[in-house]
Amino acid sequence: MHPQEIQNKEKRRILVVDDDQDYLKFVSKTLEFEGYQVQTADCGEKAIATITDQTPDLLILDINMPGISGIDTLKLLRKKLSYVAVIFISANDKPEDVILGLDAGADDYIRKPFDVKELLARVKAKLRIKDLNDQLRLANQRLQELVEIDDLTGLYNMRSIYQKLDSEILRAQRFKKKIAVIMMDMDYFKSVNDEHDHLFGSYVLAEVGKIIRENIRKVDFGARYGGDEFLIVITETNLEGALLFAHRLKDTITQHVFRSHHNTKKLTASLGMALTDPQIMLDARELVRRADEYLYTAKNKGRNRIEFFDYSKAAPEPKVDFVKLRRSKS
Repeated sequence: MHPQEIQNKEKRRILVVDDDQDYLKFVSKTLEFEGYQVQTADCGEKAIATITDQTPDLLILDINMPGISGIDTLKLLRKKLSYVAVIFISANDKPEDVILGLDAGADDYIRKPFDVKELLARVKAKLRIKDLNDQLRLANQRLQELVEIDDLTGLYNMRSIYQKLDSEILRAQRFKKKIAVIMMDMDYFKSVNDEHDHLFGSYVLAEVGKIIRENIRKVDFGARYGGDEFLIVITETNLEGALLFAHRLKDTITQHVFRSHHNTKKLTASLGMALTDPQIMLDARELVRRADEYLYTAKNKGRNRIEFFDYSKAAPEPKVDFVKLRRSKS
């Protein structure tokens, strides 16, 4: 056997479930001899408990067991796991029994008594199928990331951010929590391209994206809203915590020296923030719109500052000529 194959087998975890102790011992010893990591359970309840602690690569499951049957066990496990290869082993050899097992979600069906070489061959085949399934899932995740992630900044883009934010708002309302939405705009960003070049401008945006990623928690998320505007969502927070984050982010950008090759630039940012109230029904677009309004309030008051709206305090709406500001913003 090739050393690499042995190493791969040692990493494979197989759970064998059978109420017949003789078969359980025979199958587990056979697989262990081949180099697999084997766990055993003599009933469906124990199998479910075992999988809760550690997910196997393959499940070899007897259909006929006391308590929870093999088919019911499989149905429960399918709800817990995204995918795990499953082989049913049973003394039932009628075609309708095989059909029932495969329809329940098993990948294969072996009748007792079985040939050891056939069992091992089927185990290898099912693990290959699981590998292909895992590769496909990872490829789909990567494609989803390509759709959702802005290449330049590493943050989300706006294709899916509203749906993500809506889900976060509903979760916050359910658990009586607050979230803060921050709209941030780089001050006088046009001067970066005018005084340097667009490559340096792209570098600056990439650096800002990096700063945002390094300052938010795993439960928070940020997006490139467009151009030099960024959206940041701070979950499970309050006004004090949200303002603390906003000031830290603003100060970090102010102190940062953007340097690439012979180009050097220091910049500031303006931030507008909207903080939710669990008692007030909002949607993502309304919340972003409110944060955007206060971003332009910050711009109108001189830039390099933070303005916020707290829904729980019903602050007055800003009186700003947004059309004029958008035309004059740089």
